[in-house]
Amino acid sequence: MTYRRAAIPALIGGLLLTALLWWAGASAQALHLPGTTGVIGGQTAAELERWLTPWSYDPPASVHVSAEVFGGIGDTAETDSTRYLALYATALQIRYFAVFAFFVPVALLLVRRLPPVHGRTTAALLAVWAWGLVAGTLAVTVSAPWLIASQGHGSYRFLPQLASAISSGRQVLVATALVAAAGTVLAARVTAKGARPLPQAVVPARAARLAATAGTATIALSLVVLSYQPVAATLQTVSPDGGLFAEPGDLLRQWLLLGGWAGPAGAPLGDSLLHHAADVLLLAMVWWALRRLPELLTRATVPTMAIGAVCATVLGLLASQLLRVTTDGAGLRWGLLSQFAGIGDGVPAALTCGLVAGVAAAMTLRVAVDRAEATDTTASVQAPARP
Repeated sequence: MTYRRAAIPALIGGLLLTALLWWAGASAQALHLPGTTGVIGGQTAAELERWLTPWSYDPPASVHVSAEVFGGIGDTAETDSTRYLALYATALQIRYFAVFAFFVPVALLLVRRLPPVHGRTTAALLAVWAWGLVAGTLAVTVSAPWLIASQGHGSYRFLPQLASAISSGRQVLVATALVAAAGTVLAARVTAKGARPLPQAVVPARAARLAATAGTATIALSLVVLSYQPVAATLQTVSPDGGLFAEPGDLLRQWLLLGGWAGPAGAPLGDSLLHHAADVLLLAMVWWALRRLPELLTRATVPTMAIGAVCATVLGLLASQLLRVTTDGAGLRWGLLSQFAGIGDGVPAALTCGLVAGVAAAMTLRVAVDRAEATDTTASVQAPARP
């Protein structure tokens, strides 16, 4: 698919994702209407407000409090309040612009290299959905400094505040990114009509398996080694000397760790396996996706393999989190929304580890394919001619 044909679906998906997030943020004000608590319940309303507030232009109470505390008397107080509220509005403007800016280029690449035709529709839908989550997370990240400054204490424990801001708003992204991905894929199917036949990559099975194994090993390094509680605790306690960038432990955990687990402590083998079934599912999905990716792509370049590995890791995380929700019966007493509060966790780490895994898989695939071609060439040259 040409760039011109792929640009239209990417733009449609970016506009749809941005509009849906804006609509979700604007809906947060409806939770304060009289009677809302009586209809859906106070706990549900509070949980929904916590999910929607990161995308709402209505400033939270912390911004109003900071404006009152740091304001003076008369005109000075009014001026300081306006400045803090303006900082919050700027943060939201940057956030919405960044969602569109991060989503469109990669969606364009995915639609072009993974067009939703000839058995690729499901793969394209899942890949664009996963990238929608990543784009939203990156948008929250780049806009977080303005949001922290609007609360009036940006110089106090900046990195822990940054980590807290990055982890917000992810539940809304799961739903809105799925709708935007569906719109992108539908538009891509329309624009793909009449295009030239797409090339179908032929990848040796052994080379694809080696590439998938190399990429999955990188994901396992984060999921099994770095996420092991003693190692994770060491990362958590990393703290240089004082200053604005002290206490980076929370931030390092978000961008490096895909989970957190400890070894079995006297638990039966069956319970231990059930506890780690979600991790096994994540690794299995990543391996299967990386195994199939070179055959689905029209051209298995390093950028497309890296983005594909990120999307596969995000999808594996979502699947593992859904498995934990369905197998953890203890959360039922806290309500349905509370059970899904952890959906979307780990996307920053999926981005970091997925990029490394994709590059490792692409390089392994290239070496394995070159070696296989060299072996075939040598065998054909040495083969005796038939009489």
